[in-house]
Amino acid sequence: MSQTLTPARTVPLTPSPATRWRRTLLGRDSAVVGLLIVVVIAASVLVPGFASTTTWYYLLLDVFPILLIALPMTLVIISAEIDLSVASMLGLSSVIVGSLFEAGWPLPAAAAVALVVGAVGGWFNGFLITRVGLPSLAVTIGTLALFRGIAVGILGTRAVTGFPDWAQNLVTSRIGPIPSVIFLFLVLAAIFWITLHATAVGRVTYAAGLNAEAAQFAGARVGRLKLGLFVATGVMSALAGVYWTLRYGTARGDNAVGLELSVVAAVLVGGVSIFGGRGGIVGVIAGVLVIGALRSALRLADVSSDVINVITGFLLIATVIAPGLWARFGERLRRRTT
Repeated sequence: MSQTLTPARTVPLTPSPATRWRRTLLGRDSAVVGLLIVVVIAASVLVPGFASTTTWYYLLLDVFPILLIALPMTLVIISAEIDLSVASMLGLSSVIVGSLFEAGWPLPAAAAVALVVGAVGGWFNGFLITRVGLPSLAVTIGTLALFRGIAVGILGTRAVTGFPDWAQNLVTSRIGPIPSVIFLFLVLAAIFWITLHATAVGRVTYAAGLNAEAAQFAGARVGRLKLGLFVATGVMSALAGVYWTLRYGTARGDNAVGLELSVVAAVLVGGVSIFGGRGGIVGVIAGVLVIGALRSALRLADVSSDVINVITGFLLIATVIAPGLWARFGERLRRRTT
């Protein structure tokens, strides 16, 4: 008796346009962007003055250092590491700029030295983590105290002021309603986006976060990658310190105390998994703006800082839980549409 053979179904090697759009719309980045839109619309309707160009101008100036540090921090956390020393490096770079300027150095030269110190500090973190084999959490908690101690040791309780007006005008100038420094950030964000999403560096970053041993077995230089990521984090933290010094016109050893928690919170709100292997630049930028817009709206509504911190904490907890719920919803939707 003969059998009729049914031809095997051909599975496309690349997803269809409809599948790609569905994945994009159900992705973490889209969820965070959607949350940002909801927060902005609600605040614009409920909080008088929130929608004004002046509010957004100062909001963007406030979140600019967080945006800068969040870019490399995104890659660090995706690679299953963390850097808690970023705010201390910001403070140290601020002190270096102020001390050298006070000693008669030109401001651009002082800023350049601060960036070099940031690179060295990031390399020190990366060396202890990738070469010595220490956990990044323990290392960067230690350098958090080390960098801050050096900063306070250099200036003590003093503050260096008297920076030239052109320097403050440089970082607070605007093009239309938008601070000019945001355009610098957009260039840097494009570089990090391309690096993460369109280069071998990005592929190794994701692979390291999912399974570092497997990535190394496949030939990826995970240690060298992570060392470079920590150097990038140090440099961007130092750049944020230069900005902080010039914007507020003061260099102090306690500048930006606690900012590292805001950076990590923004990255996690932006959809990056704390366990590594998942996340994207667009979602992180949206996450920074979500927290910035929420805090700005609550301040305009005369909500106390303690309540604002509680609300921000609940938001962070919700974003840690949300990806699992969102994945289940997306899976159910895919099953219904297939």
